[in-house]
Amino acid sequence: MNDYNLKNLLRSFLILSLTLSSNLFAELKPTKLDDNSPEEKKASKGPEVTRGAETLNLHSAGVGIGQTFLSGDFQDSGEDSITAELYYTYSASYSFDVIANFHYSKHKFRNQETTIKGLDAGIKSRLYEFDSFSPFVLAGLGFYRPEVTRLLNNQLVESKGKLTLGPNFGAGVDLRLNRHFIFGVILHYHDPFDVKQDYGPKVEGSYLKLLLTVMYTF
Repeated sequence: MNDYNLKNLLRSFLILSLTLSSNLFAELKPTKLDDNSPEEKKASKGPEVTRGAETLNLHSAGVGIGQTFLSGDFQDSGEDSITAELYYTYSASYSFDVIANFHYSKHKFRNQETTIKGLDAGIKSRLYEFDSFSPFVLAGLGFYRPEVTRLLNNQLVESKGKLTLGPNFGAGVDLRLNRHFIFGVILHYHDPFDVKQDYGPKVEGSYLKLLLTVMYTF
């Protein structure tokens, strides 16, 4: 074999090698997703959940303002009044949210007083959705620290504040105004366990809140 034929053979072998390498590289290289493909859209966005025709973010925070109705020892030492509190929800699925609530209020009656502090959490279940309208129920447990200043043997005695558990239940409706704002009404019942005292009877009572809520979804 002369030099000319050897060069042609080497040239052909080189061209064939480059062609095979290019084809192999093209097969191994990841395919770039189209800008409008669902996979790329899903990867580019944060955590979201779809409800109805909308895709919504998972976190919401807001306030509730309304009337607190006292019962038991709480009612004996304080009056029903307008109060405000904070709410936070995390959408765990299409039908269920994790909901947390913080509230603090003072209620006076003559020289007596009831102070309520509560931090509770629970599960919020949407019964169904009709357009932007959604009724729901909720239930959970919370930490409470109720205190009362009450008359015992014709003397004002301040109870000893202790942290206690207690259940909470609720029901209401939400109306989604747009992608970010939700307006609602909630009836929220709290029942702290009785708090024993070193002196005098234990502190026992419950309260019901009827609130207008405004939530911001982000």
